[in-house]
Amino acid sequence: MDSQIFTLFHVIISLVGILSGVIVAYGLVTDRTMPVLTAIFLVTTIATSVAGFFFHRDHILPSHILAIISLLLLVPATYAAYLQNLRRSWRGVYIVGAVASLYFNVFVLIIQSFQKIPLLHALAPTGSTEPAFAASQGAALLLFIVIGVVAFRRFRPAIFS
Repeated sequence: MDSQIFTLFHVIISLVGILSGVIVAYGLVTDRTMPVLTAIFLVTTIATSVAGFFFHRDHILPSHILAIISLLLLVPATYAAYLQNLRRSWRGVYIVGAVASLYFNVFVLIIQSFQKIPLLHALAPTGSTEPAFAASQGAALLLFIVIGVVAFRRFRPAIFS
């Protein structure tokens, strides 16, 4: 497959994962199960993590490590949702896996945005220590911590499937 086409495919599934994940996160904090969107979120987020390994690289990058961590969270989250129906402690496994993996995708989106969007790149040319970049990443982290805490308090599905 052509690398530009593969990159476009990767970006599209990443964005679908993020958009569906945002809606699923809203469902978590409002105690609503969203089976179809949850399936879309989990499948596209897993696909995004797996697809990242197919880009030709000479060595392991931080993005590969993040993808591995994401997959280590997504596999039990998927098991919790579909085989355990979010019963007992599996609800927490699902919440942590879903919220953390969505955060990781947003984390990468912020990095890519500062690298690819000229206005943002001008604010943070190195994309690491500049205040605009750090503030964006810090705000995202704080937001996802709040989402996770609120989801733990509110999301109590009777049954998922």
